[in-house]
Amino acid sequence: MLFLKKYLKWISTFLVLTGILLTNLNIYPLNIYFHGLGVIGWTISGLLLKDKAILTNFGLQIPLFVIGIYKIIF
Repeated sequence: MLFLKKYLKWISTFLVLTGILLTNLNIYPLNIYFHGLGVIGWTISGLLLKDKAILTNFGLQIPLFVIGIYKIIF
């Protein structure tokens, strides 16, 4: 649990920024996977910290990534 609280935000931030970089480099669909994992990490962090702003921002991004992954698969 201490690991999650201490490092989850930093790992998630790295994943989100990597996803943004991959988007700028037009590396698709890898960008969706990296950014999506970062969003999931930030959402978990928001749940652990009970931070509604983080949950609103990142939690609402999850369905958007689900749509993107669905589009890739089908």
